[in-house]
Amino acid sequence: MTLSPILRRGQETDLPRVLALIQELAVYERAPDAVTNTLEMMQRDGFGPAPIFGFFVLESGADIIGLALFYTAYSTWKGRMLFLEDLVVTEAARRGGYGRLLFDAVVGEAQRTGAQRMKWQVLDWNEPAIAFYKKLGANIESEWLNGNLTAEDLANYQPVKS
Repeated sequence: MTLSPILRRGQETDLPRVLALIQELAVYERAPDAVTNTLEMMQRDGFGPAPIFGFFVLESGADIIGLALFYTAYSTWKGRMLFLEDLVVTEAARRGGYGRLLFDAVVGEAQRTGAQRMKWQVLDWNEPAIAFYKKLGANIESEWLNGNLTAEDLANYQPVKS
């Protein structure tokens, strides 16, 4: 008899496995060397004096097979919003409805906290993820482009001198 996975809020002791899932996602997204986050950074940022993210995990037996990591953001037009940074289900557990359980938990968090919007990103080539989100009724935008500055860009940034 197979036990049903348990969905729960993430704890600090989950972070080593969470970081491993993030690295697994990076491999899937064709960027295996892009993860520079560390366990120490995640401990500080998720469980330090001013936590800036939360997460849910899906646990099967002694293993974590899924993760949904989110944080609160603010829209000048809409107010409080929740940003789903990553939703990951291990390759072996995909197609079992586990992504939906994790997504539902984040939607519940958005509702519980009074968020006016929930946002996330999906790579344009990730057709299975796009289909998953569309099946849930999500709008996948095409007109907004992402901008970012890397750690190196930030370090080298030269503000205008007044």
